[in-house]
Amino acid sequence: MAELLLELFSEDIPARMQARAADDLKRLVTERLAAAGLSFGRAEAHATPRRLALVVDGLPLRTADLTEERKGPRVGAPEAALQGFLRAAGLTGLDQCEQRDLSASGGKGVFWFAVTCKPGRATAELLIEAIPACLTGLPWAKSMRWAGGGFRWVRPLHSVLALFDGKPLAGRFDLGGGQEPLGFGNTTRGHRFLAPAPFAVTGFADYRDRLEQAYVVLDREERKTKILDGATALAAEERLALAPDDGLLDEVAGLVEWPVVLIGSIDEKFMGVPPEVLITSMRTHQKYFATLRQDGSLAPRFVVVANMVTADGGAAVVAGNQRVLRARLSDAKFFWDQDRKLTLASRVSALKDITFHAKLGTVAEKVERVEALAVELAGLIGADPTLAGRAAHLAKADLVTGMVGEFPELQGVMGRYYALEDHEPAAVAQAVADHYKPLGPGDTCPAAPVSVAVALADKIDTLVGFWFVGEKPTGSKDPFALRRAALGVIRIVLENGLRLGLSAVFFAALDRLMTAAHLHGILERMDEAERLLDLGVSTATVGEVQAQLVRAVVPLSALDFHRDRGLAFHPEHQARARAVCDDLLAFFADRLKVALREKGIRHDLIDAVFALGGEDDLVRLLARVTALQGFLATEDGADLLTAYRRAANIVRIEARKDGCAYDDAPLPDQLEQDEEIALAEALAALQATAAGLLKREDFSGCMAALAGLRRPVDAFFERVTVNCEKDTLRKNRLRLLSQIRATLDQIADFSRIEG
Repeated sequence: MAELLLELFSEDIPARMQARAADDLKRLVTERLAAAGLSFGRAEAHATPRRLALVVDGLPLRTADLTEERKGPRVGAPEAALQGFLRAAGLTGLDQCEQRDLSASGGKGVFWFAVTCKPGRATAELLIEAIPACLTGLPWAKSMRWAGGGFRWVRPLHSVLALFDGKPLAGRFDLGGGQEPLGFGNTTRGHRFLAPAPFAVTGFADYRDRLEQAYVVLDREERKTKILDGATALAAEERLALAPDDGLLDEVAGLVEWPVVLIGSIDEKFMGVPPEVLITSMRTHQKYFATLRQDGSLAPRFVVVANMVTADGGAAVVAGNQRVLRARLSDAKFFWDQDRKLTLASRVSALKDITFHAKLGTVAEKVERVEALAVELAGLIGADPTLAGRAAHLAKADLVTGMVGEFPELQGVMGRYYALEDHEPAAVAQAVADHYKPLGPGDTCPAAPVSVAVALADKIDTLVGFWFVGEKPTGSKDPFALRRAALGVIRIVLENGLRLGLSAVFFAALDRLMTAAHLHGILERMDEAERLLDLGVSTATVGEVQAQLVRAVVPLSALDFHRDRGLAFHPEHQARARAVCDDLLAFFADRLKVALREKGIRHDLIDAVFALGGEDDLVRLLARVTALQGFLATEDGADLLTAYRRAANIVRIEARKDGCAYDDAPLPDQLEQDEEIALAEALAALQATAAGLLKREDFSGCMAALAGLRRPVDAFFERVTVNCEKDTLRKNRLRLLSQIRATLDQIADFSRIEG
């Protein structure tokens, strides 16, 4: 068995692409090996800023010989059949074939067989063909050409190290465009500055060890460990803790081949700037790790990871990084000082100059809608409507500040600081910061009532707005992050236990969108009427047109959240509003399955409850689904589901055969056997009991009542013949079976339940 060692040495590969590229290289090569019939033991890929490496051991030196057999005609068959067989097998005469008697194995006589042997190939030959194909097929998010060549890669490729069984493969890679091909070799290079001279290797173990001697840590996880351990130790020496940042650790590990961890200082004059600003500036621009005091506050120290060993122990590196950081933080402090010269409220008017979406108007228009919706939501969830409205009014104002212009990821965060500087109530300031949350599955949800109201209003306005203008997610494309917004609404509702009817909230948001769209259309037509004057149309005619337009402004009333009543949308908008709401609820059902999957909630049960219609209270839905899942996990539940399917199948088959439905209640005077009488009584009792339990939202009690149906159902199927000879009795029993389906479907659509 032999080992393959492959290294692709290039200019610096972007850190975010390295791990994926190493995995892709491993996949492409191992797929080629498997397709050639080559088995192997271990396949291990590595990446550093300047190289992708792959080792595959346990490879045979040659592929196995293959023997192929082709059965031909019977001995004595017509000449035409024999010649056709020889041509198909690639043979010239029957002397190259053998005869086999198949009588003992059930065959009928003696047949010709063509047996051909294909000798195996040297693995080295296969690799010489496979490696260039793998290099060409390596997918990159971005790639480039260089030196006039035709080959595209992430960065200019300098060399290909390809060793098999300790010897360099006699292959090469054509870069195209008249460039000199890269011949496969056995040499590589170490650190760009500390060990730039090429050196030869004999195998993976030698390669890894020689790289380490040349100041290159090949293993990515080992580099991460060295960085983390070194940074933690340096922080601990100053009685500080390293601020956790797994994303930055991953990125920095892809920027250095020989990590040297150093610690520097932040000037005290910058410590009055909000810590999020300092951390973001250090992280985004300089790739520095922040440190924390024991109380969790930001410490005036940062950790930098160099890619260089210096004679002064890194003093010059630290000094240089401190100098660069001072310039960065000076800019941040400037924005902080300048932004506070204007109140957050005074910036709201500037939002009219920012387009939210071409079909949905400006950010200022969105703020107006969110403000109104937040006030109404506040009344439902126990938040202060005045504070919710104020927070929504200010929520987007920090978008026009200098700080957020420089650091867009701080939107909301800076709004909170500026609101506190303006002496806004703490709940308002916190809601400004929280209204974007949750930004992902790892982010926290807002919990304060005012924050919840504004966060929900913002997300629901966005979802309803994009549905209203037909900009829904398609396939894997979701440019406006609408799936994330829906998951955010679901998490906020469930984690805070909010009893909201989503349909009502959607209609309230739609009401304002449609009102705005309706009035906007009227105003545009008013402007057109004014332009008629310039075309010589009489004043009286223009006045009449304007009067007609004024009469067309039909108030589109807002939804009354506190009473169940019909919506007073303008008639031309009702159908569209209903379609948008229904489609959006279906979208939420799909997102709910995703959100609850990690909690072990079955997606088919969510479908079964949603299919009943009219269920848009997520808290109630989850309680019903959880109770249903628990019931179906019991023996009674599993048996009752089986009985439901049996009853539904019988009714469906007989109804199709008879050309009629059996949805009516069974006739009591046609119930003959004790078992069918008992079942009818049990169903009637359950219907009455279930209705009361469902109204009280006692879903566990409802499932317990369902369990009581198992015994009469089992007895019915055991002793009663449904398709009996007496037709009136048969039809009555079919109606009774139909009642099983109707009764259970009060709780959920059991036809949608799997398994």
